[in-house]
Amino acid sequence: MSAVIEIEGMSKFYGAFQALDNINLSVEQGEVVVILGPSGSGKSTLIRCINLLEQYQDGEIRVSKQRVEAGARLASIRCEVGMVFQNFNLYPHLTVLANVALAPVRVRHMARRDAEARARVLLEKVGMAAHAHKYPSQLSGGQQQRVAIARTMAMEPQVILFDEPTSALDPEMVGEVLDVMQNLARSGVTMVVVTHEMGFARKVADRVIFMENGRIVEQNNPQAFFTAPQEPRTQAFLQAILHH
Repeated sequence: MSAVIEIEGMSKFYGAFQALDNINLSVEQGEVVVILGPSGSGKSTLIRCINLLEQYQDGEIRVSKQRVEAGARLASIRCEVGMVFQNFNLYPHLTVLANVALAPVRVRHMARRDAEARARVLLEKVGMAAHAHKYPSQLSGGQQQRVAIARTMAMEPQVILFDEPTSALDPEMVGEVLDVMQNLARSGVTMVVVTHEMGFARKVADRVIFMENGRIVEQNNPQAFFTAPQEPRTQAFLQAILHH
């Protein structure tokens, strides 16, 4: 196994406020890591540092052995790190098909015809092939998020980061997005997922990480994490979430 993501001693500050404190984490190829924690614990900041949407101050992040830092190589690193956001971020003026085909043409210089053929295959995978000609405004939130996942996969990244991918969705649409993510995980895609969906964490994660106050408090396999959490903070968090 080889680590796709390696984070060593990474800290992040906003002025005097320390958002992340000495984070050490590695993610193996094909692993699904789910990050849980209360709001403001640094979960989203952590994954946004991995592709430098947020600049970190101390320590080091490497993706496929390449150091993640501002400069000439950042674009090539970002090609390897896909990101699915809370709010889909689709281009409103492009069709579903064009949204998915755009980056491979522009960034990977793929022929448009090939990119569109690949986009159709990916849309089929996420159950959106019938909507290829539609615009984002014609889709539900769950459909838009499934298109966003297909768009991320179109770049064939080494790893996909998910930043609370279901939190902007109506409850009845959450399942359709989680199903797509579960299929991705089964197909061996390396994933780091920030979410509040405990069922997904239980069923799909290889490893669950609990964060609070910018620190990794505990990490374990889902079985051990949910049935026998070690840290009092983890116990209290799970108590509050699972019994409310």
